[in-house]
Amino acid sequence: MNETPIRLTEWSEGSGCGCKIAPAILDQILSSSNSFSQSDSNLLVGNSGKDDAAVYQVSEDIALVNTVDFFTPIVDDPFDFGQIAAANAISDVYAMGGKPLFANAILSWPVEKLAPELAAKVMEGAKSICSKAGIELAGGHSIAAKDPIFGLSVNGIIHPRKIKTNQGAKEDDLIFLTKPLGIGVLATALKRQKIQDQDYEKLVNTACQLNKIGAVLGNHEEVHAMTDVTGFGLLGHLIEMAEGAGLSAELAIGQLPLIEGIQGYIDQFIFPDNTYRNWNAYNTKTEGVKGMDLVKLCDPQTSGGLLIAVSPENKTWFEDTLKQANQEVWQIGSFTPKQEFTVKVS
Repeated sequence: MNETPIRLTEWSEGSGCGCKIAPAILDQILSSSNSFSQSDSNLLVGNSGKDDAAVYQVSEDIALVNTVDFFTPIVDDPFDFGQIAAANAISDVYAMGGKPLFANAILSWPVEKLAPELAAKVMEGAKSICSKAGIELAGGHSIAAKDPIFGLSVNGIIHPRKIKTNQGAKEDDLIFLTKPLGIGVLATALKRQKIQDQDYEKLVNTACQLNKIGAVLGNHEEVHAMTDVTGFGLLGHLIEMAEGAGLSAELAIGQLPLIEGIQGYIDQFIFPDNTYRNWNAYNTKTEGVKGMDLVKLCDPQTSGGLLIAVSPENKTWFEDTLKQANQEVWQIGSFTPKQEFTVKVS
Protein backbone atom coordinates (compact mmCIF):
# COMPACT_ATOMS: atom_id res chain seq x y z
CA MET A 1 0.00 0.00 0.00
CA ASN A 2 1.36 3.42 -0.98
CA GLU A 3 1.93 5.89 1.84
CA THR A 4 0.31 9.31 1.62
CA PRO A 5 2.96 11.83 0.50
CA ILE A 6 4.16 14.24 3.17
CA ARG A 7 2.86 17.79 2.64
CA LEU A 8 5.12 20.20 4.51
CA THR A 9 2.59 23.04 4.22
CA GLU A 10 0.19 21.10 6.45
CA TRP A 11 2.57 21.74 9.33
CA SER A 12 1.94 25.47 9.61
CA GLU A 13 -0.92 27.96 9.53
CA GLY A 14 1.03 30.57 7.61
CA SER A 15 3.75 29.94 5.09
CA GLY A 16 6.95 31.63 4.06
CA CYS A 17 7.17 35.33 4.87
CA GLY A 18 3.41 35.32 5.36
CA CYS A 19 4.01 33.95 8.87
CA LYS A 20 5.71 37.17 9.96
CA ILE A 21 4.34 38.83 13.09
CA ALA A 22 1.75 41.46 12.11
CA PRO A 23 3.20 44.97 11.61
CA ALA A 24 1.20 46.55 14.44
CA ILE A 25 2.19 43.84 16.93
CA LEU A 26 5.83 43.99 15.84
CA ASP A 27 5.86 47.76 16.36
CA GLN A 28 4.43 47.21 19.83
CA ILE A 29 7.12 44.65 20.67
CA LEU A 30 9.97 46.85 19.50
CA SER A 31 8.67 50.13 20.92
CA SER A 32 8.19 48.64 24.39
CA SER A 33 11.60 47.00 24.53
CA ASN A 34 15.00 48.43 25.34
CA SER A 35 16.68 45.46 23.71
CA PHE A 36 17.53 47.42 20.59
CA SER A 37 18.90 50.61 22.14
CA GLN A 38 22.14 51.18 20.24
CA SER A 39 25.12 53.44 20.96
CA ASP A 40 28.01 51.86 19.03
CA SER A 41 29.08 54.37 16.35
CA ASN A 42 30.40 51.53 14.19
CA LEU A 43 26.87 50.11 13.87
CA LEU A 44 25.99 51.96 10.69
CA VAL A 45 22.57 50.33 10.20
CA GLY A 46 20.66 48.89 13.13
CA ASN A 47 17.04 48.38 14.01
CA SER A 48 15.85 51.99 13.97
CA GLY A 49 15.06 52.12 10.25
CA LYS A 50 13.32 48.74 9.81
CA ASP A 51 15.99 47.88 7.26
CA ASP A 52 16.80 44.53 5.68
CA ALA A 53 20.09 43.83 7.46
CA ALA A 54 22.47 45.21 10.05
CA VAL A 55 25.71 46.84 8.88
CA TYR A 56 28.80 47.18 11.07
CA GLN A 57 31.94 49.05 10.03
CA VAL A 58 35.17 47.14 10.64
CA SER A 59 37.62 49.33 8.73
CA GLU A 60 37.70 52.44 6.58
CA ASP A 61 36.79 50.46 3.48
CA ILE A 62 34.89 47.44 4.78
CA ALA A 63 31.60 47.00 6.61
CA LEU A 64 30.03 43.69 7.62
CA VAL A 65 26.44 43.02 6.54
CA ASN A 66 24.52 40.50 8.64
CA THR A 67 20.96 39.22 8.39
CA VAL A 68 18.88 36.31 9.62
CA ASP A 69 15.66 35.06 8.04
CA PHE A 70 13.65 31.87 8.54
CA PHE A 71 10.07 30.66 8.19
CA THR A 72 7.68 27.73 8.02
CA PRO A 73 7.24 25.77 4.77
CA ILE A 74 5.83 27.65 1.78
CA VAL A 75 5.88 24.58 -0.48
CA ASP A 76 5.54 20.83 0.10
CA ASP A 77 8.73 19.72 -1.63
CA PRO A 78 11.61 19.91 0.89
CA PHE A 79 14.27 20.71 -1.73
CA ASP A 80 12.20 23.60 -3.08
CA PHE A 81 11.53 24.79 0.48
CA GLY A 82 15.28 24.94 1.13
CA GLN A 83 15.90 26.80 -2.12
CA ILE A 84 13.25 29.44 -1.46
CA ALA A 85 14.28 29.99 2.16
CA ALA A 86 17.92 30.43 1.14
CA ALA A 87 17.17 32.83 -1.70
CA ASN A 88 14.96 34.87 0.61
CA ALA A 89 17.63 35.18 3.31
CA ILE A 90 20.46 36.04 0.92
CA SER A 91 18.25 38.73 -0.63
CA ASP A 92 18.59 40.89 2.49
CA VAL A 93 22.32 41.33 1.82
CA TYR A 94 21.66 42.19 -1.84
CA ALA A 95 18.99 44.69 -0.77
CA MET A 96 21.64 46.64 1.16
CA GLY A 97 23.85 46.71 -1.94
CA GLY A 98 26.20 44.17 -0.38
CA LYS A 99 28.05 41.08 -1.51
CA PRO A 100 27.21 37.88 0.42
CA LEU A 101 30.17 35.86 1.75
CA PHE A 102 28.83 32.82 3.59
CA ALA A 103 25.77 31.54 5.41
CA ASN A 104 24.80 29.42 8.42
CA ALA A 105 21.62 27.35 8.51
CA ILE A 106 18.82 27.56 11.08
CA LEU A 107 16.75 24.36 11.27
CA SER A 108 13.82 23.38 13.49
CA TRP A 109 12.50 19.90 12.75
CA PRO A 110 9.91 17.52 14.32
CA VAL A 111 12.26 14.56 14.04
CA GLU A 112 9.77 12.06 15.48
CA LYS A 113 7.11 12.91 12.88
CA LEU A 114 9.02 14.03 9.79
CA ALA A 115 11.88 11.90 8.47
CA PRO A 116 15.39 13.31 8.86
CA GLU A 117 15.85 12.56 5.16
CA LEU A 118 13.35 15.35 4.39
CA ALA A 119 15.40 17.81 6.43
CA ALA A 120 18.47 16.69 4.51
CA LYS A 121 16.71 17.59 1.26
CA VAL A 122 15.88 21.03 2.68
CA MET A 123 19.59 21.51 3.36
CA GLU A 124 20.44 20.32 -0.16
CA GLY A 125 18.08 22.91 -1.64
CA ALA A 126 19.64 25.66 0.43
CA LYS A 127 23.14 24.61 -0.55
CA SER A 128 22.21 24.69 -4.24
CA ILE A 129 21.07 28.31 -3.95
CA CYS A 130 24.15 29.26 -1.93
CA SER A 131 26.25 27.81 -4.75
CA LYS A 132 24.40 29.98 -7.28
CA ALA A 133 25.12 33.00 -5.09
CA GLY A 134 28.82 32.00 -4.97
CA ILE A 135 28.89 31.41 -1.21
CA GLU A 136 29.38 28.51 1.17
CA LEU A 137 26.80 27.10 3.54
CA ALA A 138 29.33 26.99 6.35
CA GLY A 139 27.41 25.48 9.25
CA GLY A 140 24.41 26.24 11.40
CA HIS A 141 22.25 25.26 14.34
CA SER A 142 19.33 22.84 14.67
CA ILE A 143 16.70 22.00 17.28
CA ALA A 144 14.01 19.36 17.61
CA ALA A 145 10.63 21.12 17.79
CA LYS A 146 7.02 20.63 16.74
CA ASP A 147 7.17 22.92 13.68
CA PRO A 148 9.45 22.61 10.65
CA ILE A 149 11.27 25.91 10.22
CA PHE A 150 14.25 26.72 8.03
CA GLY A 151 16.33 29.74 7.10
CA LEU A 152 19.79 31.23 7.02
CA SER A 153 21.96 33.73 8.79
CA VAL A 154 23.96 35.41 6.02
CA ASN A 155 27.12 37.50 6.25
CA GLY A 156 28.32 39.86 3.55
CA ILE A 157 30.48 42.90 2.98
CA ILE A 158 29.98 46.39 1.60
CA HIS A 159 31.91 49.66 1.42
CA PRO A 160 30.66 51.90 4.27
CA ARG A 161 29.88 54.72 1.84
CA LYS A 162 27.95 52.52 -0.61
CA ILE A 163 25.24 51.19 1.70
CA LYS A 164 21.71 51.25 0.26
CA THR A 165 19.14 51.65 3.02
CA ASN A 166 15.36 51.79 2.71
CA GLN A 167 15.38 55.45 3.81
CA GLY A 168 17.41 57.16 1.09
CA ALA A 169 14.73 57.97 -1.51
CA LYS A 170 14.51 61.56 -2.77
CA GLU A 171 11.63 63.64 -4.07
CA ASP A 172 10.75 62.79 -7.70
CA ASP A 173 12.70 59.50 -7.61
CA LEU A 174 11.22 56.79 -9.82
CA ILE A 175 10.14 53.53 -8.18
CA PHE A 176 11.14 50.24 -9.80
CA LEU A 177 10.37 46.59 -8.95
CA THR A 178 12.44 43.60 -10.13
CA LYS A 179 10.00 40.68 -9.67
CA PRO A 180 6.30 40.23 -10.44
CA LEU A 181 3.86 39.97 -7.53
CA GLY A 182 1.70 36.99 -6.58
CA ILE A 183 3.93 34.54 -4.69
CA GLY A 184 1.58 34.60 -1.69
CA VAL A 185 -1.45 33.92 -3.88
CA LEU A 186 0.21 30.92 -5.50
CA ALA A 187 1.46 29.59 -2.16
CA THR A 188 -2.11 29.73 -0.84
CA ALA A 189 -3.40 27.93 -3.93
CA LEU A 190 -0.83 25.21 -3.24
CA LYS A 191 -1.81 24.97 0.43
CA ARG A 192 -5.47 24.58 -0.58
CA GLN A 193 -4.48 22.04 -3.27
CA LYS A 194 -5.92 24.25 -6.01
CA ILE A 195 -2.72 25.14 -7.87
CA GLN A 196 -2.03 24.14 -11.48
CA ASP A 197 1.30 22.44 -12.23
CA GLN A 198 2.50 25.26 -14.46
CA ASP A 199 1.68 27.79 -11.76
CA TYR A 200 3.68 25.83 -9.19
CA GLU A 201 6.67 26.14 -11.50
CA LYS A 202 6.12 29.89 -11.68
CA LEU A 203 5.98 30.06 -7.89
CA VAL A 204 9.27 28.22 -7.43
CA ASN A 205 11.07 29.94 -10.30
CA THR A 206 10.08 33.42 -9.11
CA ALA A 207 10.89 32.79 -5.45
CA CYS A 208 14.24 31.15 -6.22
CA GLN A 209 15.45 33.97 -8.45
CA LEU A 210 18.37 35.65 -6.71
CA ASN A 211 18.37 39.43 -6.33
CA LYS A 212 22.03 39.55 -7.38
CA ILE A 213 21.51 42.87 -9.17
CA GLY A 214 21.48 44.51 -5.74
CA ALA A 215 25.21 43.95 -5.34
CA VAL A 216 25.77 45.69 -8.68
CA LEU A 217 23.54 48.64 -7.82
CA GLY A 218 25.33 49.12 -4.52
CA ASN A 219 28.22 50.61 -6.49
CA HIS A 220 26.10 53.36 -8.07
CA GLU A 221 25.09 56.57 -6.29
CA GLU A 222 22.31 57.09 -8.86
CA VAL A 223 20.39 54.46 -6.90
CA HIS A 224 19.20 56.20 -3.74
CA ALA A 225 17.39 53.44 -1.82
CA MET A 226 16.56 49.73 -1.96
CA THR A 227 14.61 47.15 -0.03
CA ASP A 228 13.14 43.75 -0.88
CA VAL A 229 9.43 43.03 -0.90
CA THR A 230 8.55 40.27 1.55
CA GLY A 231 5.88 39.55 4.17
CA PHE A 232 4.34 43.02 4.48
CA GLY A 233 3.56 43.14 0.76
CA LEU A 234 4.47 45.79 -1.77
CA LEU A 235 2.38 48.40 0.04
CA GLY A 236 3.96 47.81 3.44
CA HIS A 237 7.52 47.97 2.21
CA LEU A 238 6.83 51.00 0.03
CA ILE A 239 5.32 52.81 3.03
CA GLU A 240 8.48 52.00 5.01
CA MET A 241 10.59 53.55 2.23
CA ALA A 242 8.42 56.65 1.94
CA GLU A 243 8.14 57.29 5.67
CA GLY A 244 11.85 56.66 6.17
CA ALA A 245 12.61 59.41 3.66
CA GLY A 246 9.89 61.80 4.85
CA LEU A 247 8.06 61.48 1.52
CA SER A 248 4.90 60.10 -0.03
CA ALA A 249 4.58 57.91 -3.12
CA GLU A 250 2.31 57.61 -6.13
CA LEU A 251 1.71 54.11 -7.43
CA ALA A 252 0.22 53.15 -10.80
CA ILE A 253 -1.89 50.03 -10.19
CA GLY A 254 -1.97 49.19 -13.89
CA GLN A 255 1.83 49.08 -14.05
CA LEU A 256 2.28 46.51 -11.28
CA PRO A 257 3.82 43.31 -12.67
CA LEU A 258 1.90 40.17 -11.78
CA ILE A 259 2.85 36.52 -12.12
CA GLU A 260 0.83 35.26 -15.07
CA GLY A 261 -2.34 33.49 -13.97
CA ILE A 262 -2.75 34.82 -10.42
CA GLN A 263 -5.87 36.85 -11.24
CA GLY A 264 -7.82 33.63 -11.71
CA TYR A 265 -6.99 32.58 -8.15
CA ILE A 266 -7.82 36.04 -6.77
CA ASP A 267 -11.22 35.83 -8.52
CA GLN A 268 -11.81 32.62 -6.52
CA PHE A 269 -10.77 34.41 -3.30
CA ILE A 270 -7.64 32.30 -3.08
CA PHE A 271 -5.04 34.44 -1.35
CA PRO A 272 -3.39 34.52 2.08
CA ASP A 273 -5.39 35.57 5.14
CA ASN A 274 -2.45 37.81 6.00
CA THR A 275 -3.26 39.90 2.94
CA TYR A 276 -6.07 41.43 5.01
CA ARG A 277 -3.73 41.73 8.00
CA ASN A 278 -1.40 43.83 5.87
CA TRP A 279 -4.28 45.91 4.51
CA ASN A 280 -5.59 46.59 8.01
CA ALA A 281 -2.12 47.80 9.01
CA TYR A 282 -1.65 50.18 6.08
CA ASN A 283 -5.06 51.21 4.68
CA THR A 284 -5.26 54.45 6.71
CA LYS A 285 -2.04 55.59 5.04
CA THR A 286 -3.29 54.80 1.55
CA GLU A 287 -5.63 56.51 -0.90
CA GLY A 288 -7.28 55.26 -4.08
CA VAL A 289 -7.31 51.49 -3.65
CA LYS A 290 -10.35 49.96 -5.32
CA GLY A 291 -11.92 46.57 -4.65
CA MET A 292 -9.66 43.56 -4.80
CA ASP A 293 -6.66 45.61 -5.94
CA LEU A 294 -5.71 45.43 -2.27
CA VAL A 295 -4.64 41.80 -2.87
CA LYS A 296 -2.00 42.84 -5.41
CA LEU A 297 -0.73 45.52 -3.06
CA CYS A 298 -0.78 43.53 0.19
CA ASP A 299 -0.04 39.96 -0.94
CA PRO A 300 2.82 38.78 1.33
CA GLN A 301 5.77 37.91 -0.85
CA THR A 302 8.42 35.33 -0.01
CA SER A 303 11.74 36.08 -1.69
CA GLY A 304 10.13 38.94 -3.60
CA GLY A 305 11.84 41.47 -5.83
CA LEU A 306 13.84 44.57 -5.04
CA LEU A 307 12.02 47.87 -4.64
CA ILE A 308 14.38 50.56 -5.92
CA ALA A 309 14.43 54.37 -5.92
CA VAL A 310 16.31 55.96 -8.83
CA SER A 311 16.72 59.60 -9.82
CA PRO A 312 14.60 60.36 -12.93
CA GLU A 313 17.53 61.75 -14.92
CA ASN A 314 19.19 58.34 -14.61
CA LYS A 315 16.23 56.27 -15.79
CA THR A 316 17.82 55.30 -19.12
CA TRP A 317 21.12 54.38 -17.49
CA PHE A 318 19.32 52.30 -14.87
CA GLU A 319 17.17 50.38 -17.35
CA ASP A 320 20.17 49.75 -19.62
CA THR A 321 22.22 48.49 -16.66
CA LEU A 322 19.55 45.98 -15.69
CA LYS A 323 19.03 44.92 -19.30
CA GLN A 324 22.74 44.16 -19.63
CA ALA A 325 22.47 42.02 -16.50
CA ASN A 326 19.41 40.17 -17.93
CA GLN A 327 17.35 41.49 -15.03
CA GLU A 328 13.69 42.29 -15.63
CA VAL A 329 12.41 45.51 -14.09
CA TRP A 330 9.17 47.47 -14.03
CA GLN A 331 8.62 51.18 -13.31
CA ILE A 332 5.61 51.36 -10.98
CA GLY A 333 5.52 54.90 -9.57
CA SER A 334 7.43 57.80 -8.08
CA PHE A 335 8.14 59.55 -4.80
CA THR A 336 6.52 62.91 -4.08
CA PRO A 337 6.65 65.53 -1.34
CA LYS A 338 4.94 64.49 1.89
CA GLN A 339 1.14 64.37 1.47
CA GLU A 340 -1.84 63.56 3.68
CA PHE A 341 -1.62 59.91 2.57
CA THR A 342 1.70 58.09 2.37
CA VAL A 343 0.73 56.21 -0.80
CA LYS A 344 -1.70 57.35 -3.50
CA VAL A 345 -2.85 54.64 -5.91
CA SER A 346 -4.20 55.52 -9.34
